[in-house]
Amino acid sequence: MLKRITLFLATNLAVMILLGIVMTVFGINPARTSGLLVMAAIFGFGGSIISLLMSKTMAKWSTGAQIIAQPRNETERWLVQTVQRHAQKAGIGMPDVAIYDAPEINAFATGANRNHALVAVSSGLLNSMNADEAEAVLGHEIGHVANGDMVTMALLQGVLNTFVIVLARVVGQVVDGYLSGGRREGGGGIGYWITVNVLQLVFGLFASIIAMWFSRHREFRADIAGAELASREKMIAALERLQANHGESTLPKQVAAFGISGNMRQGLGALLLSHPPLPVRIEALRKAQLNPKALREGVVV
Repeated sequence: MLKRITLFLATNLAVMILLGIVMTVFGINPARTSGLLVMAAIFGFGGSIISLLMSKTMAKWSTGAQIIAQPRNETERWLVQTVQRHAQKAGIGMPDVAIYDAPEINAFATGANRNHALVAVSSGLLNSMNADEAEAVLGHEIGHVANGDMVTMALLQGVLNTFVIVLARVVGQVVDGYLSGGRREGGGGIGYWITVNVLQLVFGLFASIIAMWFSRHREFRADIAGAELASREKMIAALERLQANHGESTLPKQVAAFGISGNMRQGLGALLLSHPPLPVRIEALRKAQLNPKALREGVVV
């Protein structure tokens, strides 16, 4: 946990310093409307894009995933061959294949490029699932890659971040202008800073709800991809195995949305889930229309 927190803080600090330097070099003044929009776009998209580009490295570092450069046993050989077969069916480049040490049944995919991605499975998955179930899980993760989910989520997060930054500061300027009786423009007073910090939290929460709703939608698509690459029966069996052995996910935040399984919450907390409930996913998959050819064409719905 300390390793993940340190990585998160270091990455964000590096992003803030870099983007601050960029704004200074180009003379961007966030107090002006045009400057505010540019600043918001730089900070909104900058963090998301940098995180996307570093996603494979961060995922390997934070989970301790070990790339299978040369299979050492039959299990590793089967993993590599299965991922290769799925990747060929999906029309993408061969991803790196890795194993990470974690007790729960889980796997994830990440990477900025669908032809240079990473697919990793937990030791818990290898110990608890049979070959058919694991094959379907690998198909699910290849579906995330083939559908371009990592890039789409990064772009969506960038748009949401930009809106949060702009709206919080626009409202902050209005509040600060009202409190100063119109004597101050462009913010800078105590009312501005308090309003901005509070609204960034509030708007950020709403942005997270939107991002997680989209993540849940993409999870249904990845389940369909897993069914198309392995079979509907194998994918349903894998989800049922997850349901019977479900536990809290230990995946770091940056790859949790692309795992096969996520954490569970009740009530309003369910709005912030990256994955739909497993019974809902199973029922949706039973009713889904499969089209293996569509996956290769990138039009899975």
